[in-house]
Amino acid sequence: MKNYKIYVTAKEGIFNPAGATAATALGQLGYDGVNNVRVGKFIELQTKDDVQRQTVTEMCEKLLANPVIEDFRIEEE
Repeated sequence: MKNYKIYVTAKEGIFNPAGATAATALGQLGYDGVNNVRVGKFIELQTKDDVQRQTVTEMCEKLLANPVIEDFRIEEE
């Protein structure tokens, strides 16, 4: 089996509402040194050995990430 870790984040310049909410909440909790927070997704994917990285990339482009507003990074273990 192959294991993949996929990190999905909003593209630079795209408003990240979850990050903005977290940044506001951290400020309200007294953490004044935080200027920006970006919240994304983490996906663990376990595949059969014959599934190639290119196939995982296609999965991200078609379903796991929105390529219009999100970037993704794949790590193979």
